[in-house]
Amino acid sequence: MKRANFTGVREFVFQGFSNFQEYQLILFVVFLALYILTLAGNVIIVTIIRIDHHLHTPMYFFLSVLSSSETFYSLVIIPRMLGSLVGLSQTISLEGCGTQLFFFLGFGINNCLLLAAMGYDRYVAICNPLRYSIVMNWRVCIILASSICATGFFLSLVQVMSIFRLPFCHSLIEHFFCDVRPVLNLACAVPVINDILTLALTLLVITAPATFLFISYVLIISTILKIASADGWKKTFATCSSHLTVVVIHYGCASIVYFKPKSENTRDQDQLISVTYTVITPLLNPVVYSLRNKEVQDALRKVLGRKSLS
Repeated sequence: MKRANFTGVREFVFQGFSNFQEYQLILFVVFLALYILTLAGNVIIVTIIRIDHHLHTPMYFFLSVLSSSETFYSLVIIPRMLGSLVGLSQTISLEGCGTQLFFFLGFGINNCLLLAAMGYDRYVAICNPLRYSIVMNWRVCIILASSICATGFFLSLVQVMSIFRLPFCHSLIEHFFCDVRPVLNLACAVPVINDILTLALTLLVITAPATFLFISYVLIISTILKIASADGWKKTFATCSSHLTVVVIHYGCASIVYFKPKSENTRDQDQLISVTYTVITPLLNPVVYSLRNKEVQDALRKVLGRKSLS
């Protein structure tokens, strides 16, 4: 009988933004606007990189892959969240929840690893420029991007399988999507192995790439400071500033979410942090690279100029 009770939960219910009932229409409009901007920005970035041959370099190849990944990352979460804000179904099947968590983690891990790959590209370009074309050839770039994608979804599959092998005794998810901690909170009991696995994956996906990026940028900055001319210093640093801005914000949000103690924040604070990394962070990539990157701005002007002439 106990086993039957454990396996009886076949669907979950999102609590969503029930604490902000009177603001749900406003939240819908704001999130919808941000989502449209995210989609438009990432599509523009990918399209410009594809059209302008000056941007056919490893740096922008990884940027286009990152933009594509960010687009699917937001697609997994935001449309369903928008639906719940206007009164559509707040329930999700056990299989649907597992699928959402799988793709959310997969694309999220991909984004972390792609930022590390972009940091390595900048390190080679600045610290070892004579060997750049050899080290970062197109074959290496494609293999690296493919390996990142395979690794991201493999690690995601491991995490999801470990979670959904547990029996669930509760059905109310105190969140607006299926994330690791809210789903684990529904389990009848969480074995220590699940906590260890979650911590190990977090260290592997966040701490290891962040440490690698920190060391890379220490070496990059030390190389930049050796450049004699001020113009050369500014030009070289400009190629890294956009990436560094995205890295700091992305890893900062991820660290706050997955390294904070379980009982440190209230549910409302957890939702606010989650909105930051599911709604705001995917928008940062196109915005930062559009506003701070001169090459992307020049390519965009060229494309718009051609259209206006035609």
